Amino acid sequence: MIVAGVIARLEAANVFALVEGAAELAALQDAAPPASPAAYVFIDEEAAEPNDRLNAVLQRVEVDLSVVLMTTDVSDATGGAGAAEIEALKGSVRAALVGWTPAAGDDVVTYVGARLVRARNGVVTVEMTFAAAFYVTSS
Repeated sequence: MIVAGVIARLEAANVFALVEGAAELAALQDAAPPASPAAYVFIDEEAAEPNDRLNAVLQRVEVDLSVVLMTTDVSDATGGAGAAEIEALKGSVRAALVGWTPAAGDDVVTYVGARLVRARNGVVTVEMTFAAAFYVTSS
Protein backbone atom coordinates (compact mmCIF):
# COMPACT_ATOMS: atom_id res chain seq x y z
CA MET A 1 0.00 0.00 0.00
CA ILE A 2 1.44 3.33 -1.06
CA VAL A 3 0.07 5.28 1.93
CA ALA A 4 1.75 2.95 4.43
CA GLY A 5 5.05 3.37 2.59
CA VAL A 6 4.76 7.16 2.64
CA ILE A 7 3.91 7.16 6.35
CA ALA A 8 6.95 4.96 7.07
CA ARG A 9 9.18 7.21 4.95
CA LEU A 10 8.02 10.37 6.74
CA GLU A 11 8.42 8.70 10.15
CA ALA A 12 11.98 7.77 9.21
CA ALA A 13 12.74 11.41 8.39
CA ASN A 14 12.42 12.20 12.13
CA VAL A 15 10.86 15.59 11.45
CA PHE A 16 7.33 15.00 12.73
CA ALA A 17 6.08 14.26 16.21
CA LEU A 18 3.17 12.40 14.60
CA VAL A 19 2.55 10.80 11.17
CA GLU A 20 -0.86 9.19 10.64
CA GLY A 21 -3.56 8.55 8.06
CA ALA A 22 -6.94 9.89 6.98
CA ALA A 23 -8.96 8.38 9.84
CA GLU A 24 -6.88 10.18 12.45
CA LEU A 25 -7.12 13.45 10.52
CA ALA A 26 -10.90 13.13 10.27
CA ALA A 27 -11.14 12.45 14.01
CA LEU A 28 -9.52 15.82 14.75
CA GLN A 29 -12.40 17.79 13.25
CA ASP A 30 -11.31 21.36 14.11
CA ALA A 31 -9.01 20.44 17.00
CA ALA A 32 -5.25 20.74 17.06
CA PRO A 33 -3.25 17.54 16.54
CA PRO A 34 -2.25 15.69 19.74
CA ALA A 35 1.42 16.34 18.91
CA SER A 36 3.09 18.94 16.69
CA PRO A 37 4.29 19.08 14.03
CA ALA A 38 2.00 16.45 12.54
CA ALA A 39 1.56 14.94 9.08
CA TYR A 40 -1.48 13.07 7.80
CA VAL A 41 -1.21 10.97 4.63
CA PHE A 42 -4.01 9.70 2.38
CA ILE A 43 -4.90 9.06 -1.25
CA ASP A 44 -7.00 11.97 -2.44
CA GLU A 45 -7.77 10.64 -5.91
CA GLU A 46 -7.04 7.72 -8.25
CA ALA A 47 -7.41 7.71 -12.03
CA ALA A 48 -6.92 4.57 -14.12
CA GLU A 49 -5.85 4.61 -17.75
CA PRO A 50 -7.63 2.35 -20.25
CA ASN A 51 -6.78 -1.35 -20.23
CA ASP A 52 -3.81 -2.24 -22.49
CA ARG A 53 -4.59 -5.95 -22.93
CA LEU A 54 -7.22 -7.98 -24.79
CA ASN A 55 -7.52 -11.10 -22.62
CA ALA A 56 -6.18 -9.71 -19.35
CA VAL A 57 -5.90 -6.45 -17.47
CA LEU A 58 -2.96 -4.04 -17.45
CA GLN A 59 -3.89 -0.56 -16.30
CA ARG A 60 -1.69 2.23 -15.01
CA VAL A 61 -3.29 3.99 -12.06
CA GLU A 62 -2.23 7.54 -11.26
CA VAL A 63 -2.60 8.46 -7.60
CA ASP A 64 -2.75 11.88 -5.97
CA LEU A 65 -1.27 11.56 -2.49
CA SER A 66 -2.12 14.22 0.05
CA VAL A 67 0.17 15.05 2.93
CA VAL A 68 -1.53 17.43 5.35
CA LEU A 69 0.93 19.27 7.58
CA MET A 70 -0.15 20.82 10.87
CA THR A 71 1.90 22.90 13.26
CA THR A 72 0.99 24.72 16.43
CA ASP A 73 4.05 27.00 16.46
CA VAL A 74 2.50 30.35 17.25
CA SER A 75 5.35 31.63 19.38
CA ASP A 76 5.13 35.11 17.89
CA ALA A 77 2.19 37.49 17.52
CA THR A 78 2.36 37.76 13.71
CA GLY A 79 2.38 34.03 12.93
CA GLY A 80 5.80 34.21 11.31
CA ALA A 81 7.15 31.32 13.38
CA GLY A 82 4.36 29.02 12.20
CA ALA A 83 4.84 30.09 8.60
CA ALA A 84 8.60 29.49 8.80
CA GLU A 85 8.06 26.07 10.36
CA ILE A 86 5.55 25.09 7.66
CA GLU A 87 8.04 26.06 4.93
CA ALA A 88 10.76 23.97 6.58
CA LEU A 89 8.36 21.02 6.93
CA LYS A 90 7.35 21.29 3.27
CA GLY A 91 11.01 21.14 2.29
CA SER A 92 11.56 18.07 4.46
CA VAL A 93 8.55 16.28 2.96
CA ARG A 94 9.68 17.07 -0.61
CA ALA A 95 13.19 15.84 0.23
CA ALA A 96 11.78 12.57 1.63
CA LEU A 97 9.32 11.82 -1.17
CA VAL A 98 10.30 13.37 -4.52
CA GLY A 99 12.17 10.88 -6.69
CA TRP A 100 11.49 7.95 -4.34
CA THR A 101 9.63 4.86 -5.60
CA PRO A 102 7.32 3.30 -2.98
CA ALA A 103 7.52 -0.49 -2.68
CA ALA A 104 3.84 -0.65 -3.68
CA GLY A 105 4.38 1.78 -6.58
CA ASP A 106 5.70 1.48 -10.10
CA ASP A 107 7.08 4.98 -10.66
CA VAL A 108 8.84 7.73 -8.73
CA VAL A 109 6.88 10.17 -6.60
CA THR A 110 6.62 13.68 -8.05
CA TYR A 111 5.54 16.96 -6.47
CA VAL A 112 2.30 18.54 -7.67
CA GLY A 113 1.83 21.50 -5.34
CA ALA A 114 0.61 22.79 -1.99
CA ARG A 115 -2.07 25.04 -0.58
CA LEU A 116 -2.84 26.70 2.72
CA VAL A 117 -5.91 25.01 4.17
CA ARG A 118 -6.30 27.21 7.22
CA ALA A 119 -4.51 29.21 9.86
CA ARG A 120 -6.65 29.68 12.94
CA ASN A 121 -6.98 28.79 16.60
CA GLY A 122 -3.21 28.45 16.86
CA VAL A 123 -2.92 25.80 14.12
CA VAL A 124 -1.43 26.28 10.64
CA THR A 125 -2.56 23.62 8.15
CA VAL A 126 -1.12 23.06 4.66
CA GLU A 127 -2.03 20.31 2.18
CA MET A 128 0.71 19.08 -0.15
CA THR A 129 -0.07 16.95 -3.20
CA PHE A 130 2.23 14.36 -4.73
CA ALA A 131 1.73 12.02 -7.69
CA ALA A 132 2.56 8.32 -7.76
CA ALA A 133 1.55 5.40 -9.95
CA PHE A 134 1.02 1.66 -9.86
CA TYR A 135 -0.35 -0.99 -12.21
CA VAL A 136 -3.47 -3.12 -11.86
CA THR A 137 -3.01 -6.50 -13.52
CA SER A 138 -4.79 -9.81 -13.95
CA SER A 139 -3.97 -12.95 -15.90
